[in-house]
Amino acid sequence: MMKRDECLKVLARHRSNEIVVAVWKAAHEWIHISPSDLNYTFVGAMGQGASHALGLAVGRPDKRVIVLDGDGSLLMNLGCLVTIANAAPRNLVHCLCENGVYETNGSVAVPGAGRVSFTGLAREAGYAKVYEFSLLEDWDRALDRILKEDGPIFVDLKVEMGEDYPEDFRRLYSIQHREAFRRALKNA
Repeated sequence: MMKRDECLKVLARHRSNEIVVAVWKAAHEWIHISPSDLNYTFVGAMGQGASHALGLAVGRPDKRVIVLDGDGSLLMNLGCLVTIANAAPRNLVHCLCENGVYETNGSVAVPGAGRVSFTGLAREAGYAKVYEFSLLEDWDRALDRILKEDGPIFVDLKVEMGEDYPEDFRRLYSIQHREAFRRALKNA
């Protein structure tokens, strides 16, 4: 199993100018690991990260969009898998940070933890490509190729909590950062 922040650091090393939609704990980590005006981050809308990423991918088909989702969040909106597959955005990479718990809510186990196959759900929903990684070096080796493939792509990252990053809600909800994202999206 991989540490989530280490997975995100690998993504940051491979990142060029992709839009990254990060939710919940990954959002708090991502703003420290890979600061960018092309980061679209939020908390408080559990289950909506993939839907926001789909909107961005459809609206900007010329840009690669990566969503950093959580298993608890995805369980709140499994219908997004079918919706994404149906829309078939070639530029969307849906990364699931699967840790088996609602981490922000006291690490309560998600329903079906360890039994649900998220890659199976994505495959059956119709995602073009589906991957699963539990070793950091495999994720690192495959990432450049994955970022060049046509999607929608689903990547299940088997993770556990890593380093503790400060929660910065002011940054996540900052009007200045929202405006910087809008400008970067317009000019990218």
